[in-house]
This record gives sequence, C-alpha cells and structure tokens, in this order.
Amino acid sequence: AACGLCGKASLEALATQARPVASGMRVERAVLESLPARLLEAQASFGRTGALHASGLFDGAGRLRVCREDVGRHNAVDKVIGRMALDGAPVGDTVLLVSGRTSFEILQKAAVTGIPVVCAISGPTTLAIETARAFNITLVNFLRGSGMNIASCPERVAGP
Repeated sequence: AACGLCGKASLEALATQARPVASGMRVERAVLESLPARLLEAQASFGRTGALHASGLFDGAGRLRVCREDVGRHNAVDKVIGRMALDGAPVGDTVLLVSGRTSFEILQKAAVTGIPVVCAISGPTTLAIETARAFNITLVNFLRGSGMNIASCPERVAGP
C-alpha cells in the first residue's frame, strides 16, 4: 500500500516520462496460466538455490524471449528490460512476468518501456494497481494454476 500523497506525487512524476501504453495486444487466458511454469523452467539458479527472484518477458503466444534472475525482483526486471533495449527488440506486444509481487516500481518500468501486460505470482500494492490503470497496463496478479486476478485492463485477456 502507499499513502495518498506519495502515490499522487509518484504518478505525477511518472507522467512526465511515460504515456499510457497503446497496444492492441490480446493474450489467451490459457497462455497466461502457462507462464509461471515456463518461467520456472528457465530459472537455472533458482533450481540450484531456491532463493532468487526471476523476471521473464514472453510474446503473446507464451514463448519466452528473455529471463533473468537476481536476489532483487526489481533487478531481475531491470536485467530483462536492459537485454531487450541492448538488442533493440520491441516490447509493445509482450507480457512481463515477475516471480514475486508487483509494486509501483515494476509498473513504472513497464510504463516507461511500453510493456502492455504485467503478471505476478503474488499480489500487488495499491499503488501498482493505480499505476497500471493510469498507464493502460493490464495487471494480472496471483497467477497460480488456473487462477488469477486481473486488476486493470481486462480487455487484453481473451478466453474463459
């Protein structure tokens, strides 16, 4: 959660760096449900240690484009976005999955780079939801098994 004053200032500051994400991307619910297992398969260090966060960027069909691990969930996101930037790869048709919870900072990074869908295994902060709504980002949380909560822009999620 975030206080109203801090959240308001953070969102206003972000508006100077980012615009609402304009993407017509739609992703099947079944594809989203498959992503946590696909991310886990790509987590070599987590498999050995059981102690790292991961972030993965997927295309709309669920194909992994890049996965990075780190002790910090924000660092894992930075590594994924950095790899895509270094490769000059577009992100306007991608799904970002994080292994932990979603916070304002993760949604901020998605907004600045134009990622239309952000998913997490765990829950969101209030300010993450507000940021997703303000910047037209689909935010999916508690993505586990066949369950998920869609906090914003549900029109990008297709299927039952």
